[in-house]
Amino acid sequence: MTTVDVITALFYEVDEQLRTIPTHPEAHLWPSEVVTLGLLHALKGVGNRPFYRWWTRDYRPLFPRLPERTRLFRLLQTHQDWTQAFLATPTVLGVIDTYGIELIHPIREGRSPQQIGRKGLSNHRWIVGGKLCLLLNQWGLIVGWACATTTVADNTFQWLARQASNCVRGGEWEGRILVETVLSMLTLVCHL
Repeated sequence: MTTVDVITALFYEVDEQLRTIPTHPEAHLWPSEVVTLGLLHALKGVGNRPFYRWWTRDYRPLFPRLPERTRLFRLLQTHQDWTQAFLATPTVLGVIDTYGIELIHPIREGRSPQQIGRKGLSNHRWIVGGKLCLLLNQWGLIVGWACATTTVADNTFQWLARQASNCVRGGEWEGRILVETVLSMLTLVCHL
């Protein structure tokens, strides 16, 4: 399967979910094109400039009315709520867990004025970065998510579990293997 095939299949799935969202009369891109570009940017895992260079160099013919770089990323930020349509529905069995994302080594903390994240404990070790909290249904599909700095405790994300009232409390269901599978996919597949 080529990259163009993957992009086309992703665009088709996104378009099926977002067909009810109206298009602004002056918009250059359809809502499904905006969300597809946002998903590809997240999956690619690089910064804004390298992503835009890669897209315009290799795949510009797929979306010929692509706006200029800064306008595109403002569009992605403005319409990020459209991605809520892709969250799964909660099930009777569910699990919630946090995952520490180390952005820099703790010894390098405070060296840069543009540092993202703060020093905190995650999985019994010190990291500088953030925490990603995932709420999964029984099939490992993401029902909800939240993020914060590593300085917050895990119980800060309880509001996310209350959001899906069917989510069970810890210890009632042995869901460790499901959570670890999803988190390892984030690490290995998406290079998070």
